[in-house]
Amino acid sequence: MTRLALAFLWLLRMFPQRVIFHVGSAIGSVVFWLIRERRRVTRINLAKCFPDMPPAERERIARGHMRAFCAALFDHGTLWWSSRERIVRLVRFEGLEHLRALDGKPVIIFTPHFVGLDATLQRLSLEMPVAMMYARQKNPVMERALYKGRTRFGGHMYQRTGGIKEGLRAIAALERFYYLPDLDYGPKRSIFVPFFGVPAATVTGLSYIARSSGAAVVPCVTRMLPDGGYVARFWPAWRDFPGASDEADTRRMVAFIEERVLEMPEQYWWLHKRFKTRPPGEARFY
Repeated sequence: MTRLALAFLWLLRMFPQRVIFHVGSAIGSVVFWLIRERRRVTRINLAKCFPDMPPAERERIARGHMRAFCAALFDHGTLWWSSRERIVRLVRFEGLEHLRALDGKPVIIFTPHFVGLDATLQRLSLEMPVAMMYARQKNPVMERALYKGRTRFGGHMYQRTGGIKEGLRAIAALERFYYLPDLDYGPKRSIFVPFFGVPAATVTGLSYIARSSGAAVVPCVTRMLPDGGYVARFWPAWRDFPGASDEADTRRMVAFIEERVLEMPEQYWWLHKRFKTRPPGEARFY
């Protein structure tokens, strides 16, 4: 089944990008009703984060998220097998000068989980050495495809099980460390920080790695465009980061994510169990 799915993505990339986008979006509308568990998780997340929002509006965001997620998923055929020139056309940069200004210096690219994150990773690898951590896939066919696809232009991927030492080595080698610290990775090295008012287990890695490596932190968020394609926006490197404490830095990170979520709520990863880890004594959400 995995090989058939990959073959489908390989064939689909031969169509114009707008067609790929609309095919993925349409299939996302169907997938929303087929995958009950992720539909339930998405609805719970939105209800917890936006309790005062009309239910119909939350439902609109939930369905829109699955359409955006599947549209981005279908772009992997382009990302993994199409030409450099097509990938350049697929992803446009805004504010890249903020990253270029730090050439020759250690940098962490702080990237929250929006649906276009893989597109920007691939596009960046055409411009500079990029490294990231990832979770090993249970399916060996998908593991090979993911690793080969993401590193086809020379990027490096380190397994999350290796810990942050791999990330520190990448930063020391002046690779741009593409870091995504905003999922629930469990209680280890996490603190509870409010995410839209809900305590969420959040790793303090961004603060720790910046403090340990002396790296500048450049935020980057990718927006999917209405008919396909992406815009990756880079912000100026954060001043006074790391700050007084890991907790203060992590709160700053989460506040930044909240601002971006409000700008394009359909594109954040609501299907992830963001509140899986609960404070002691609190009931589970899922």
